[in-house]
Amino acid sequence: MLAGSLLALVHAFATVTLRLNQVVSGLALTMLGVGSWGLLRSVGESPETADALGVNVALTRYLAVAFGGALAGLGGAYLSVVYAPNWIEGMTAGAGWIVIALTIFAMWDPLRALLGAYLFGGVRVLQYRLQDLGVSPPLLNMLPFVFTILVLLMSAGEVMRKRIGAPAALMKPYSREER
Repeated sequence: MLAGSLLALVHAFATVTLRLNQVVSGLALTMLGVGSWGLLRSVGESPETADALGVNVALTRYLAVAFGGALAGLGGAYLSVVYAPNWIEGMTAGAGWIVIALTIFAMWDPLRALLGAYLFGGVRVLQYRLQDLGVSPPLLNMLPFVFTILVLLMSAGEVMRKRIGAPAALMKPYSREER
């Protein structure tokens, strides 16, 4: 939301203050927004190439991690204010592991992640429907975590990581001096 607001302010400055064409400004900012995404992918896929093009790899990675942390904070705020309007220690109940499996399941594609989130959520909601049929609630609560473990086990090998589309530089630290 903050990034969207900042880009909107840039657009407002360009069109209101500088009186530039709104369509041209909007298209330029769209390309900038799509190119921030490409920048993140390039730093994750081939930090050496991004570095050779003058991209500050460490700064880009810091900003990406900070943005991920901001989204995690937003999720935590939602969980403790809206979903269950009180604070309980351990209220996430291991859902972070599901997010990791969801990322792998989605093959690092945001649209697939959205569909996967509905799938995981559906499995979680399914427990309320199946209780009436006599299925054990603890067993149903385990299903998302069983699926998580299976996804993580399948993605552990290097060959599988390449097949599912993981960034080539995932889990590999980058140092300009060590190239």
